[in-house]
Amino acid sequence: MSLASQMVRQVRARDPRAIARAVTGVEDNEPWSDELLSLVGPVDDDSLVVGVTGPPGVGKSTLVSRLVSCWREQKKRVGVVAVDPSSPFSGGAVLGDRVRMMEHALDPDVVIRSMSSRGRLGGLAAAAAGAARIMAVAGCRRILLETVGVGQSEMDVTRLADVTMLVLAPGMGDAVQALKAGLVEAADLLVINKADYDGAHVLARQMESAAVFPRPLVMTVATTGQGVEHLLQTIDRVAESIARSGDRGKRRQQAWATETMARLLDLLQPRLQQMLDSEAGTFSSEPRVAARELLSRFFGGDQK
Repeated sequence: MSLASQMVRQVRARDPRAIARAVTGVEDNEPWSDELLSLVGPVDDDSLVVGVTGPPGVGKSTLVSRLVSCWREQKKRVGVVAVDPSSPFSGGAVLGDRVRMMEHALDPDVVIRSMSSRGRLGGLAAAAAGAARIMAVAGCRRILLETVGVGQSEMDVTRLADVTMLVLAPGMGDAVQALKAGLVEAADLLVINKADYDGAHVLARQMESAAVFPRPLVMTVATTGQGVEHLLQTIDRVAESIARSGDRGKRRQQAWATETMARLLDLLQPRLQQMLDSEAGTFSSEPRVAARELLSRFFGGDQK
């Protein structure tokens, strides 16, 4: 039996060390990680992947922690993939989301994995999709993908999650930018957190008017738990509607394509960078033309 096969068997048995090692292997692109994910397969219909996105400071991590608590009260096993921004110099991250969710650290039915974005745009780490699939195989029936909180470019989560919720809060300048960025259109449901702050209802009207078509909007105060039970019910209702319409299957095909593209870029970028570094002086001085020349040398033929 291969190492990957042994690890998948241990992951299915909910061995926490095996789950951690499997996710780390995917993050680090270990030689056995491709076989492992092939054996893991796609997220099954018994698991729901929920994306949580929005600008920094709106309380996403606190809200995620509250959702975890509610699902655990329902006896559901829960997984969380929380992404933090990485240093442009060291590539490391504070991984503060794990610190904020310490209340669940001793619960064997909560699997929390913080990971660095490693400079990746789109709000998620490249390994987030693989981590979610591993958690599903490990029996997690609810899996939360919490984005890095970059505000305007967090679109990857909408391509990987079954249901995506956009979280905003009153008094945040970035909230207006999020309204402009198309996130309101991409989200399946809208959440106003810190609803006890002044301006919450004004922001709710702005979000509703920014949306081209109606979608559920829930007001919450994550620090006290106000509105979180209603949010939980809304997530389930939206997920059922998406499943009935047949859109969930389409979204999971899109998730497959997004994960494939992320892996493709991971494989190509270092090789292209090596070629660029070694032959930089032989390319055109115009970057756009040089890029075409690089692609032509790498793939062959005329790249248009």
